[in-house]
Amino acid sequence: MVSHIIKKMKSLKKFFKVPRNQIGYMRFTLESYDGLALVRTLDSRKSIIEVYVPVGCENILMELIESMKIKEGIEIEEVRD
Repeated sequence: MVSHIIKKMKSLKKFFKVPRNQIGYMRFTLESYDGLALVRTLDSRKSIIEVYVPVGCENILMELIESMKIKEGIEIEEVRD
């Protein structure tokens, strides 16, 4: 189902390394912002998540991630593909 939605929306992929115990929280938080992102766990052993963000919403996503890093102390590192 999710892959069907991803194919239809014009989006960018971003990859992030997060603590393994925060993957579910990151998914829940990012997807709770209606239309902002779809999150998949790309590699659970390496704690890499794949985030699909609609074109034009990249800055909002990055501001939210920065806020999570600062206010909640979550170690989030963008990974280049």
